[in-house]
Amino acid sequence: MRKAVIYILFILPIVSGCSHEPDPVENPKILILMYHRITEGEATNLYERSAADLEKDLRYMHDNNIRVIDFPELGKIASGDLRLATHAALLTFDDGDHSWYTRVVPLLKKYNMKATFFLWASKIGANSFLSWDEVELMSNYVNDEGIRPFAFGSHTMSHQYLLTMKTTLGGGEAFEAYLDEELGGSKRLIESHVYGNADALSLPFGDGAGDADITAGALRNGYSFIRTSEYGSTETSTINLLRLPSLPVLDNTESGIIGTYLGI
Repeated sequence: MRKAVIYILFILPIVSGCSHEPDPVENPKILILMYHRITEGEATNLYERSAADLEKDLRYMHDNNIRVIDFPELGKIASGDLRLATHAALLTFDDGDHSWYTRVVPLLKKYNMKATFFLWASKIGANSFLSWDEVELMSNYVNDEGIRPFAFGSHTMSHQYLLTMKTTLGGGEAFEAYLDEELGGSKRLIESHVYGNADALSLPFGDGAGDADITAGALRNGYSFIRTSEYGSTETSTINLLRLPSLPVLDNTESGIIGTYLGI
């Protein structure tokens, strides 16, 4: 009898620590969040976000059972190979700021969340940007579950307005050659430093979303996903992998807006 009591006392903390599985969500939505530079203290411009506010965002998603996925999982959802039971979010970061290595990665590790980092390829190694060594360290990190949670995509080679360049070059073969360098060249450079494929593209300034020539250029250079700056979430039944909307998370964005876009 004494052994039984001891056994019951031993398992009680484990049982009490188990979390109840959330009820399935009818018609779950997916929201792509777009971040840029993360500051240690208060953000000083529109496109910065403080590390404290980023952590609030991560905690909000954790507490509201929002599943953080990556682009390969998004592709499986679009094809029907993966079904969501909860709302989901993708965490994306644009440009290549050094704060990703010093401030973002520790928080993502703390909350065990995935993210995709879109690199302005020609600026990596420049002042205030990541170094290629840091990119490689991030890419090669493996968590306790044997997963590499940090993926990399292209924010093009030189971060120019693509539609403006189309007009400047007059379209046609000249624009195709330009895209092959901006999209293809950046992809090859990034893939020479990271694990796996860089098959997601983030349009600089969101310029060119839905443009047939830019979309064709992305496909020609091996991209499967194009993230735009068009505001919105998407339903699992209407995913357009080549024109994915997003939500820029700015210096004054409230964490609760994530739930607003997901209909929570």
